[in-house]
Amino acid sequence: MKLSAEAKKVLEKSMALNGTDDKERAEIEQLIRNMPDDRVLLYKNVVSNPIGDLPRYSIHIRIQHMLTFVTFLTLAFTGLPIAFMDQIWAVPLNDMIGGIDISRVIHRTLASVMILTMLYHVFYLMWVATRDIAQKRFELQRSIIPTFKDARDFKLDMQYFIGKRDQRPEMDKFMYKQKIHYFAAAFGNLVMVISGSSFIFPEFWAMVLPEASVSYFQEMMRLSHPHEALLALLVIAFWHWYNVHLAPGRFPMQWTFLTGKITREHQIEEHFLEYLRNLVELPAEREYLSNLLDARELSPIEDDNKLMAAEETT
Repeated sequence: MKLSAEAKKVLEKSMALNGTDDKERAEIEQLIRNMPDDRVLLYKNVVSNPIGDLPRYSIHIRIQHMLTFVTFLTLAFTGLPIAFMDQIWAVPLNDMIGGIDISRVIHRTLASVMILTMLYHVFYLMWVATRDIAQKRFELQRSIIPTFKDARDFKLDMQYFIGKRDQRPEMDKFMYKQKIHYFAAAFGNLVMVISGSSFIFPEFWAMVLPEASVSYFQEMMRLSHPHEALLALLVIAFWHWYNVHLAPGRFPMQWTFLTGKITREHQIEEHFLEYLRNLVELPAEREYLSNLLDARELSPIEDDNKLMAAEETT
């Protein structure tokens, strides 16, 4: 496989960060030369465990995701009937919980849990980034932070989907689509926290805002809170869940949010630069890939040797 300049840079940096010795370096470089240039051919031939093959998320990220997932759905279930309590569909939902007063208590309790989860997430990311910077292992392109490469990847990916390219771009640990998901959710959560706090602590906002704008702010928050919740619910149901669990190759469910592992096929297809790091960091993955290339005869070097042998016999 002929790596792009960008992929070579990622590979070199990964080997430097992991202290790869000369023997391992030669092994990795030879393995990559043996990989077919067609990445589609490669990821269609690998064996993937649906539960996951390669490490992706720590236990902390999985706990944070689960807390956010559970509180988000229960907040929507209790909050929307409160916001639209006069609607015919909302009355039985509030009654099922025990009445609108109980719904409000449950809703505010769950909101507190969600806010604590958000703080847990932010402080954990800050701790990981600080640790990696101190150890000189921090890689911006491996983080969730958007870069110019994401815009280029988006353009190239669209060209692939309309048939102008035969390969998807070499994307990193977090591709452009996942970053959009992440920051859209972060913005939505921020809107929900600010608007929700305006209901519970109106005196605070009356103190910090200009007097002339307080009533307008409260009215805007009153409108934005339920509508942002409804928008978030629709986005989660029809965009996030489809891309993560229901899209071809992921259906019926992707286990990463539970196991912290991603399938080998998915990694090579959408996160090829991260897969190169896996080859550096995981000797077992190098051994697997080497055996696969031999067993399936996918190596272009072997194809060249066979062609030369055929020409000699003729």
